[in-house]
Amino acid sequence: MKPNQHTGFSPINSGYNRVFKRGKLSVGLVVPIENYDNASIPSMQRHIERVQLAEELGFSAVWLRDIPFNVPSFGDAGQLYDPFVYLGALALQTRQIALGVSSVILPLRHPSHIAKAAATADQLSQGRLILGIASGDRPEEYPAHNTAFESRGERFRESYEYIRAMATTSPTINNSFGHLHGHIEMLPKPVSDQIPMLITGTSQQSRDWIAENTNGWITYPRAENIQRQLIEKYRSLSRAANLLEKPVMEPLYIDLLSDDNASPTPIHLGLRLGIKHLRKYLKTRRDIGVNHIALNLRFNRLDPETTIQKLANELLPDL
Repeated sequence: MKPNQHTGFSPINSGYNRVFKRGKLSVGLVVPIENYDNASIPSMQRHIERVQLAEELGFSAVWLRDIPFNVPSFGDAGQLYDPFVYLGALALQTRQIALGVSSVILPLRHPSHIAKAAATADQLSQGRLILGIASGDRPEEYPAHNTAFESRGERFRESYEYIRAMATTSPTINNSFGHLHGHIEMLPKPVSDQIPMLITGTSQQSRDWIAENTNGWITYPRAENIQRQLIEKYRSLSRAANLLEKPVMEPLYIDLLSDDNASPTPIHLGLRLGIKHLRKYLKTRRDIGVNHIALNLRFNRLDPETTIQKLANELLPDL
């Protein structure tokens, strides 16, 4: 597949093409769009309306998470709802905003179910699905699924291969998840020839495997010089394999302060800061090769509607 002249990356579906453009930075939001820093469980109040507002204001994507169990030590139940059921609801309540999952825990779900649910969400949204994938980082969930935490790396690869096969006509696959011999197939198919799949972290895989197989990389925020080096290494591996460069996404928790000039201070996987320093941070990330930032407002103390309106007014036009 040739790169799209407008994106610089190989086009996949409308959601992926909207969010990821080479040399550009887009901004999305993690749902639920609310503050719940004093508890692990959000209220989910006005959750659909806030996603619709984010779309109206020009954010490029919203992101759901796959959290099978509320693990007390983890301390965050995410959006509560199953991501694929929720994707179906959002697909019918929005028109153009990309719908992402960051990320589906591949070892804990059967890949036939993931493939069918993802293709369904992609069809219902007319090609707006972006599927983050991960091996999982909460050991407590594995015994509940009768699955060994230590085997998650191998199961991740086998699940990935199974999902890719399911998008083809008359699929064949033979691994621990099952056997297909070309006599049956999954319907529906994705809108395009595949579902875009972005790996989170390394998910127990080699960097060569990551560069060669997936459609992008989701990596946690780090110091600028370290992040720059990691992004360059990731893309150099793609070039070494004679592949086109692929996009990079970074999630970021923020607490946007009313003082626009407030200097940044660290919070969990993010920053407490004023809008001017956030703008500077985003532009720096763009310059080192990040293509999308997903802002998480869990620790944000300003009113959610006020916050996303301010973000849209003062950041999106510059990016």
